[in-house]
Amino acid sequence: MMMASRRGGAKLAGSMMLVSRSFSKPISRGVIAKEAVTAKAVGFHGDVLRKNIGEFWVRGSVFGVRHGSTVSFGEKDQQKTEMKQTPPVADGGDKEEKKEIASYWGVPPKRVTKEDGTEWKWNCFRPWETYSADLSIDLKKHHLPATFLDKIAFWTVKALRLPTDLFFQRRYGCRAMMLETVAAVPGMVGGMLLHCKSLRRFEQSGGWIKTLLDEAENERMHLMTFMEVAKPKWYERALVITVQGVFLNAYFIGYIISPKFAHRMVGYLEEEAIHSYTEFLKELDKGNIENVPAPSIAIDYWRLPPTATLRDVVLVVRADEAHHRDVNHFASDIHYQGRELKEAPAPIGYH
Repeated sequence: MMMASRRGGAKLAGSMMLVSRSFSKPISRGVIAKEAVTAKAVGFHGDVLRKNIGEFWVRGSVFGVRHGSTVSFGEKDQQKTEMKQTPPVADGGDKEEKKEIASYWGVPPKRVTKEDGTEWKWNCFRPWETYSADLSIDLKKHHLPATFLDKIAFWTVKALRLPTDLFFQRRYGCRAMMLETVAAVPGMVGGMLLHCKSLRRFEQSGGWIKTLLDEAENERMHLMTFMEVAKPKWYERALVITVQGVFLNAYFIGYIISPKFAHRMVGYLEEEAIHSYTEFLKELDKGNIENVPAPSIAIDYWRLPPTATLRDVVLVVRADEAHHRDVNHFASDIHYQGRELKEAPAPIGYH
């Protein structure tokens, strides 16, 4: 009986040595140290098997007791420690590398550079969309209101100016910001309605869709520029939301009823913008408003020199408003003649 027990124990020890050789020394040591069990746990007796039976109990997956892992306990502890010590990368951190957006659809982001080879940093517009403003435009042109609709448009704009003067007074930076949030609406509304009309009638627009949308984009760039100069307060932002919501819906209805009235009203609105920017320039020249360096977005958009100041920005913005005045009065005249906009070539690129 003793001989049979010794022979069985020897066979079992040999099989355990074969199993233990398939694992590294750190594994064996980690298992013995952490999960050592006695030989009685598997029904054997004797001191010979008591030392190594723990390893067989944990790692002996051939008997279906427990599946072994290829990583030792020591290595697992080390991995957990490394994971705890690795600090998470904060979103938007200064040291975080900017990763390019990858897409399956084959639309890779293009790297655009300036003429001097430096990287172009604006995604809202590209170098081929920039221009030099025409400062030689006549700023004193005015359309005399002759018809009934012209008078309504003229006095509507005058009425809108009164609360603006009371609220902003001589804070022309915030005044310009408020003005541009309204001035960018008509071009978008008119371009959208002409776009839908072109689709309904299966006809071209004579380029007026692009002209009006370009006007809206140009006015929006005015806003992006003055946002860098005048930091609006929370109540000014709330006022912008309110005024824009009311004006957008009112202008939408007005354009559907009478496009010639709508364009005439915008023409008068641009005349008021010219007056406001002229007063802005006077305050800059008097020293009441600090002539700070021009924002970098304005320098790139209007191709201004690197030494440009806020006064230079106001000059080019005022010139843009004068061009928008001409375009909208011209569009209104086309409608007054009983013709459609598509019959006259649109002044594309007329800033």
